[in-house]
Amino acid sequence: MNTIAGLTEKILRGYRIKRGDDLSLFLTAPLDELKEGAGVLQRHFCGNHVDFCTIINGRSGRCSEDCKYCAQSACHHTGCDEYDFLPKEEIMANAKANQDAGANRFAIVTSGRALSGKDFEKALDTYRTMKGELHIGLCASHGLLTRAQLHALRQTGVTSYHHNIETSRRFFPQICTTHTYDDRIRTIKDAQAEGLCVCSGGIIGMGETWEDRLDMAISLAELGIESIPINALMPIPGTPFEGREELSGDDILRTIAFFRFINPEANIRLAAGRKLLPENGATALLCGASASITGNMLTTSGSTIVEDMAMIKRLGLTNDAAAEGGNCGTTCAS
Repeated sequence: MNTIAGLTEKILRGYRIKRGDDLSLFLTAPLDELKEGAGVLQRHFCGNHVDFCTIINGRSGRCSEDCKYCAQSACHHTGCDEYDFLPKEEIMANAKANQDAGANRFAIVTSGRALSGKDFEKALDTYRTMKGELHIGLCASHGLLTRAQLHALRQTGVTSYHHNIETSRRFFPQICTTHTYDDRIRTIKDAQAEGLCVCSGGIIGMGETWEDRLDMAISLAELGIESIPINALMPIPGTPFEGREELSGDDILRTIAFFRFINPEANIRLAAGRKLLPENGATALLCGASASITGNMLTTSGSTIVEDMAMIKRLGLTNDAAAEGGNCGTTCAS
């Protein structure tokens, strides 16, 4: 790995970065060179396709977990909305609106350690109805589910399960103590065993080191993750991270770029913190990122689908799932 150009060519020929490789080049190379190499890899593996997913917060607040970044933890005092699982009709209307606006995927996200009982049954019923009446891809994000629950989701037509590892194994105990990194890995592997594509990434800017970010990228590669959301921490008042300084756009771009090198065939997905990036993420979509969350993003501000559609058109990109020239996240697209 003497030069970015040399490493780029090596990856194009089939080499994959692994744990134990010297990754220092990603931290010392000029950012412009790193972005250029990431762009070459993105165009080779993903073509000009950008995958857009949207989210609805299906159940909010009163979460028992103590994740330091989260507005919905009952351990914090953020004043976030609190409500039970939304009516099916409301979720359906939201999903159809996002489908009609051109989004590729729709996810129901719920607060809490794990969705269970009557709320889980409501979720299953909602997914079945969406599968029968809509054509948008279905994603679920319901915490630390059992293998049987993940099987039930797959049976309803859900094809993707979102479950972040959040950070490196080393740093994880610094952000959450009510469950473990291994709990998250177990859920991811169970979801994969049930035939679900797993969307898993994390948050940067929580006080981790650059080495922690590189370790997270390697761990995701080892897990074979096909969709990797990268969130930049947006410090929320009332959480333990409320006073943290926001990351610079350059730091986020460097992270996105080396995630592309380490996970060349994955969809690297812009998530929370897009507004910290140049041109609200447009630059990133040309140098490593091949996907984005769009619309209203839970407790952090996002971009509307209309705005994002106009942006990718201006960049010469498309979110047409049938677009030629790329195969990033192929399982997630099924």
